[in-house]
Amino acid sequence: MTTVEEFMTTRLVTMSCDDTLTEAAQKMRDSNIGDVIVTRDDNVVGVVTDRDITVRAVADMLDPQRATLSQIISSDLVTVSRQDDALTAADMMRAYGVRRLPVTDDGRLVGLVSIGDLAVEREPESVLADISADDPNR
Repeated sequence: MTTVEEFMTTRLVTMSCDDTLTEAAQKMRDSNIGDVIVTRDDNVVGVVTDRDITVRAVADMLDPQRATLSQIISSDLVTVSRQDDALTAADMMRAYGVRRLPVTDDGRLVGLVSIGDLAVEREPESVLADISADDPNR
């Protein structure tokens, strides 16, 4: 059994739910990532992706310099434990329709697992695994 801890990403970027969409987009660009973990008072409240900024904010004509991450974040946070197995993480992604899951240990953020991480772990010869393992575009 492969645990989430064995393939999760530990290089995390966190931002406050009070940070603006522009700040999040700049942080994603500068860090060459597609998501940030959103916190409130040191508690994880969700994940915001570059797609969230586009679909939930730009499409609704929110002002990215004024709108905050709390305005576009999904309200239902789904997490996994570092001891959960890869199949459990995949089942949770499928059941909740998410592509990323924060990994927690006693309520503390320790990592993030994405659908790409799962593909690399479970189906290393798949096209998704190949794309996910490649260097990101700049």
